[in-house]
Amino acid sequence: MKKAVFLDRDGVIIVDKGYIYKKEDVEFVDGIFDFCKNIQDKEYLIIVITNQSGVARGYYTEQNVQELHEWMSDIFLEKGIAIAGFYYCPFHTEATVEKYKEDSEMRKPNPGMILKAADDFNIAIEQSFMIGDQPSDRIKLDDLKSIILKSKYSKESFDANDFNEALSLIFTC
Repeated sequence: MKKAVFLDRDGVIIVDKGYIYKKEDVEFVDGIFDFCKNIQDKEYLIIVITNQSGVARGYYTEQNVQELHEWMSDIFLEKGIAIAGFYYCPFHTEATVEKYKEDSEMRKPNPGMILKAADDFNIAIEQSFMIGDQPSDRIKLDDLKSIILKSKYSKESFDANDFNEALSLIFTC
């Protein structure tokens, strides 16, 4: 069984500017590449887990999301970092695009995306971590440890001020 670090996309990997789907709008969070390199060096798979309600709201398409993720993967590869997979949830209960209007088990904090990734990559959940920047990134899965980074969304409910503190939490568990 493998171990993984699951990363939220907006606010952890890229600066959260709201509903990003074009590469020219992407700004990587300071320190993300060093953080991922450290994780990879400790033999964790890196997997992105992201809610993408912009699809449900009609702001962009699933194709747009997939193209952005392919581009992001290439940027990481150029830096010697392999992202094992990208999982996204296009569903939202307040969708304007009818086919995406549902209360999905895939939408964080529900565990659907994590469980799918764990199945796809033979991941031991109890040896893995979810890194996010807001309360909805605390996945409803007892065996998965969540680390919430300090952000405008986490207020007083965070576990680490920055990536270095998150690394310390991961490597001491």
